Amino acid sequence: MREHISKDMKRFNYLLTETDNVYHVASAKLGLSDSAMHILYTICDYDEGDSCPLREVCRRTGISKQTINSAIRKLEKEGILYLEQAGARTKKLCLTQDGKLLAERTALKIIKAENDILNSWSREDVEKYLDLTERFLDSFKEEVRAWV
Repeated sequence: MREHISKDMKRFNYLLTETDNVYHVASAKLGLSDSAMHILYTICDYDEGDSCPLREVCRRTGISKQTINSAIRKLEKEGILYLEQAGARTKKLCLTQDGKLLAERTALKIIKAENDILNSWSREDVEKYLDLTERFLDSFKEEVRAWV
């Protein structure tokens, strides 16, 4: 017999989907594909904000390596970033000067909006939101790990 999705889970799924849609609309309004935005966002979010290991981009975005590589090739041709050897088997993505300017107008604009929203909430609400989101994620990971 088919398991029915609870009302709460339907709302949760709706919120996730709508959040993804807002990021898609933001990327489009800023003139970037979703994958290009994910790459720039990840670079901006990583340590110094102007480079990031390629494996970290793949891990953090959850996008297939093929899609990431296609987007990287396009961004390289546009002079936005370049690949640099960072070890025997490690490469990192580095923003060019044009890439840094593009990131300021795009990914950093999204990051600022996200930060502004969280900063407008009480510290207690931010902690509650993050704690509950993390709790759901951890529990779901455990459920999936138990599947053989």
